[in-house]
Amino acid sequence: NAAAQAAGRPVRRGVGLAAGWYGCGNTSLPNPSTIKAGIRADGGVVLHQGAVDIGQGANTVITQIFAQALGVPVDQVQRVGGDTDVTPDAGKTSASRQTFVSGNAARLAGAALRRQILHLCNAPEAAQLRIGAGEIIVGDEYDHRIELGKLAADAEGYVLSACETYDPPTKPLDRNGQGEPYAQFGYAAHLAVVEVDTALGTVRPQRFVAAHDVGKAINPILVEGQVQGGIAQGLGMALMEEFIPGRTENLHDYLIPTSGDIPPVETIIVEVPDAHGPYGAKGLGEHVLIPTAPALLNAIRNACGRRLYRVPATPAAVRAALRGELDD
Repeated sequence: NAAAQAAGRPVRRGVGLAAGWYGCGNTSLPNPSTIKAGIRADGGVVLHQGAVDIGQGANTVITQIFAQALGVPVDQVQRVGGDTDVTPDAGKTSASRQTFVSGNAARLAGAALRRQILHLCNAPEAAQLRIGAGEIIVGDEYDHRIELGKLAADAEGYVLSACETYDPPTKPLDRNGQGEPYAQFGYAAHLAVVEVDTALGTVRPQRFVAAHDVGKAINPILVEGQVQGGIAQGLGMALMEEFIPGRTENLHDYLIPTSGDIPPVETIIVEVPDAHGPYGAKGLGEHVLIPTAPALLNAIRNACGRRLYRVPATPAAVRAALRGELDD
């Protein structure tokens, strides 16, 4: 920056850091999820998963957790979802709760179904399962064969089934504001590198490094996707998105980031297993949005010496701050 200033160039580079935390699930309120699963006489394994996937990968992660608990390959699980007639209530897709809450319900359902199978042949917990056409082979020191066609089917056609519910252990706040509003918290730290054109007021993010404690990354690729999407949203909030009645009432004038606005994002996955999460996993959603805008504003401050306290940091706002026209 000193060299650029000496040479008369208006572009300054800055680095900003911000941290954040977020509770997973509803605040001090019951928010259970229920998951159902069954095995048909033909050996088909079916997961009734009602958690709505809005792009975050809940269908994949919840199926992975169930398959792990049951002890079968994930590609052997047939998923039924998005139909309130045939799937139990898995709660709303909000509050970064689906991996945590519905994932736990899926884990419990898979474990319950596994216990039924092992009980049929008095096999140990560590026994391996191989579910094939019309049979289950349970292997420990000796193989046990369960002929599924000899078991009575229920009204839905399942010879073995389980339905389990999980509700996070929270406590309402007392009159002094003390309690346990969340059973689980996620933590994050973001570093942003920006270039600020002091003549034009434009801010161009150059790089993001985002570290997130996710407990256990059930699916690392989906974790990275969540981080990238959250940073895109946070960047829009910090630099672009401004509602002006009568002016920015459509997506032509109300600016949101495109792929061309997002800089390279390096995701650092921190895995500190959570006591309540399925296999130690935590939710990851809103967590990413929280430190993104503060990291960008800190980077602007580092680049040009001016602190902005309101978003978005549009070119006009940055220019006004550089001229000392914005109130603290």
